[in-house]
Amino acid sequence: MDWVAVGLCEDVPAGTVVPRRVLGTDLAIWRSATGKFHAWGDRCPHRGMRLSHGFVRGEVLSCIYHGWQYGTDGACGYIPAHPNLTPPKTICAQTYPCNQHDDAIWVTLSGTDQPLPDVGGCRPVRSLDFAVPAADIAAWFGQSLAPVITVAAPHDLHIALQPSTDNACMVHAFAPADQDRKAVSRYLEQIRADIEEAA
Repeated sequence: MDWVAVGLCEDVPAGTVVPRRVLGTDLAIWRSATGKFHAWGDRCPHRGMRLSHGFVRGEVLSCIYHGWQYGTDGACGYIPAHPNLTPPKTICAQTYPCNQHDDAIWVTLSGTDQPLPDVGGCRPVRSLDFAVPAADIAAWFGQSLAPVITVAAPHDLHIALQPSTDNACMVHAFAPADQDRKAVSRYLEQIRADIEEAA
């Protein structure tokens, strides 16, 4: 899988950071004050604290532990305990390509020249955790694992699959504008119960 959806844009407001996991890699997904999304390894280069526990101020993500501040390029720009020190350029968070597309946040861990997946012009509905592999969900609907699968009946859904680990995933669902969000949400919860029970 090249691009992987890691969330809906509406779930990560400007000035916030959330944890995500893709193929066993822990990520800190954050949105700056100007609305740009970033995907970083969820580890501060200083002491290994999760950056997803940190806080966003303007265009900077700060570690909650010692307050080290990282700019949008991942480089450390300020160390509170040493305010007169210019941090070495080698102190840098792991960054990954991250794009906003169709009201979703897309990340690639290895880089790719592939286009961003298409959700057919549908609008985002919600994200749900599933306690089964992403491949099981694709197989449930008779499809191969892909960044986005389509489920025609009963709601004409596009489902972006986020493989979190070997045994769990997150689903980000999109539906046409004429579909009732509550009905789609209830359908997704029923599908989750059915697939997890069958696993």
